[in-house]
Amino acid sequence: MLRVSISLSSASGSEPPDLPPETRIACRLRDRLRSEGIDPAERPDEVERVAAAEVQRHNDFALARGLEAVDDESAAVRRVLASVAGYGPLQALLDDPSVEELWVNAPDRIFVARGGRSERVALTLTEGQVRDLVERMLHATGRRVDLSQPFADASLPDGSRLHVVIPDITRHWSVNVRKFLRTFRTLDDLVAVGSVTVEAADILRTAIASGRNIIVSGATHAGKTTMLSALMATSPPEQRVVTVEETFELAVDLPDVVALQARQPSLEGGGEVTLRRLVKEALRMRPDRLIVGEVRDAEALDLILALNTGVPAAATVHANSAADALRKLSVLPLLAGRNIDIEFVRDALAASVDLVVHCELLSSGRRRVAEIVSPTGAVVEGVIATRSVYRSRT
Repeated sequence: MLRVSISLSSASGSEPPDLPPETRIACRLRDRLRSEGIDPAERPDEVERVAAAEVQRHNDFALARGLEAVDDESAAVRRVLASVAGYGPLQALLDDPSVEELWVNAPDRIFVARGGRSERVALTLTEGQVRDLVERMLHATGRRVDLSQPFADASLPDGSRLHVVIPDITRHWSVNVRKFLRTFRTLDDLVAVGSVTVEAADILRTAIASGRNIIVSGATHAGKTTMLSALMATSPPEQRVVTVEETFELAVDLPDVVALQARQPSLEGGGEVTLRRLVKEALRMRPDRLIVGEVRDAEALDLILALNTGVPAAATVHANSAADALRKLSVLPLLAGRNIDIEFVRDALAASVDLVVHCELLSSGRRRVAEIVSPTGAVVEGVIATRSVYRSRT
């Protein structure tokens, strides 16, 4: 279950007697956690134990006095925990293993994605509830939003990715949570669900074992990050891996991993740490493999330079095909400055990228590896020449 630091703003030791039972229990739980100094983020099991005790205490008192008791104690504990130490009405959706992503467009327009398909859920909040939930989420990340900084991109404690936009940039508070799913951690997991064929998996395993440079491309929600994480899980355990991301999202379960994350500027405008800076710093950390979570700006130049250092690397990029990914990576470095020569970029890219793995999200909701191409090293009439290594037949 996702849990964050407790919200004490509504705590009250003398709650009105006409409150619903679970609201009264939640008030007492807040008081008790505060008085006993229990942090839900650090001691979730203790919080659950105290919540269960408070539900039992309420029922014992209610039965003795002929008051309203809680019928399903286990369900009541879950709801009270969600109210006090979780994300309230959204907690059940975030705990649902079938939910891949959740987003709030307005208090009465809440959606989830299951199996690659979106659906609207029968849940209506108030503007105040949405604002309170966002504040709880951001409290757990150390990020903030205000009129001067109306956007926030952060990682929740369980690794899920949070993006928030506030009015007046939007009509209502806009929230997106892309859940961190541990279901598909390896290539074998992806083969089991049909996202990767055995043939494609063998090609990718060989490439990782041989220290090849790999670009994973695809549209939004095509499974690029999942694929990159699965590729990294194939790395030899003795390798030192350094990952660079705008917001922590990759799941690299290896013994020797350093994960770096960009940092937004402070209110005064200082303290920013960009992806470009992180790529350069990562190369000073003795990596056996460098991973860049997503390339979409001038950091493409630093990635290409890194690819030519001899350190095996991998990255993702938004693109509509493998060929489009190479074209995009040829152009993005130009954003780094006017003195960047596109011919140099193309030649360096053609010489350093070994494979481009293109992922697709089908209309059925299934994700798949559509094609794998290998640059030949040649540039013909301004286009990086490639040969097809694999193409999906389903």
